[in-house]
Amino acid sequence: MMKVEETRLYQEKLKAEIVKVEAFIQELKAATQPEVPDSAIGRISRMDAINNKSVVENSLRENQQKLTQLKTILSKFGSVDFGRCTRCGGEIQFARLMFMPNSMRCMRCSGGV
Repeated sequence: MMKVEETRLYQEKLKAEIVKVEAFIQELKAATQPEVPDSAIGRISRMDAINNKSVVENSLRENQQKLTQLKTILSKFGSVDFGRCTRCGGEIQFARLMFMPNSMRCMRCSGGV
């Protein structure tokens, strides 16, 4: 079971990570907006632009998913499920939570051990 100080530190980490991810999502959303080029661009440049937009959109989806996970975890604060693996119900190691705040599984259930 997490100690009181560890719980407080993890909660702070979650909140900070949520703020960081929300800001990054805003940047990604801005980057996915269509741009009208000042001049005609060639076929290769257009293909690069399409590929870059695809990469940014994928990153946006991943970060939106991460934000959802972070908010779900934070909503469990104070409950018996806070800091517990969604698969086995065991405690997720504190070091893992601090390294990957959106971890919802322990090392064993995530395939890390």
